[in-house]
Amino acid sequence: MNTDEICLPRKLTHQLLHLAQQSPSAEVCGLIGADANGQPVNCYPVSNGADTPENRFLLDAREQISAMKQMRDAGQKLFAIYHSHPSAPAEPSPTDLEQASYPEALHLIISLNTKGVLEMRCFKINEGRARELNLRLIEA
Repeated sequence: MNTDEICLPRKLTHQLLHLAQQSPSAEVCGLIGADANGQPVNCYPVSNGADTPENRFLLDAREQISAMKQMRDAGQKLFAIYHSHPSAPAEPSPTDLEQASYPEALHLIISLNTKGVLEMRCFKINEGRARELNLRLIEA
C-alpha cells in the first residue's frame, strides 16, 4: 500500500462534504472510524465546542468519548479527525498544528472557501508539522 495515498469511500466523502455544507459559517468536526483492515468506514460527527466556531474547532469532550466508545463497540479504531474551514483553505492552520493531539490519526480538512467547489485534503500531523497525503476516492 502506498502510505502517501489514502483511499476514501465515495459515500463517506459525500457524507463529510454534506456535513460541511450544512454549516457554512461554523467549522464542523468529528471522527472517522476504520475497520479491522484499516479502511475508513464510518463518520462520527461531534459538536464543535470552540468559543469561536467560525474559525476554530474543539471536539466536545463528552461526544468525543461517546464516539470513541461507539467505534470500539463496532470493532473500529480511530482513522482520522475531520473538520471544515468555512472561510479558509483546506490546510492546517497554526492552531490546527499546535493542538493536534492524536499523531496516529489523519486529519481531513474540508474548505468551503472555494467559490462553490468543495475541497478536501488529508494531512498527517506530528509534532507541529503537517505532511499532505493524496486522497483517492474508491467505491466501497
